Amino acid sequence: MLIWIGAFLVVMNVLAFALMGIDKAKAKAGAWRIQEKTLFTVTALFGGLGGTLGMLFFRHKTKHWYFRLGFPALLVVQTMVMALVIYKQL
Repeated sequence: MLIWIGAFLVVMNVLAFALMGIDKAKAKAGAWRIQEKTLFTVTALFGGLGGTLGMLFFRHKTKHWYFRLGFPALLVVQTMVMALVIYKQL
């Protein structure tokens, strides 16, 4: 069970990180952008680390308070949930 959870976490975090990079590249090119609700949805679905790292690495969405505070807050909540799940499994 923990292997499946770990695989899911890896996929969601890589996806969140990649979406932040793709959206930044689209912003620079003036192309059609990824919706903010999509970025938040992927990050909320346990992609908190990837979304936060993507925001910092690509310096994308850092001027929006709801990203600057929301992504790290999601990461904290997700870390607490995962710690509880792991604790219950032991």
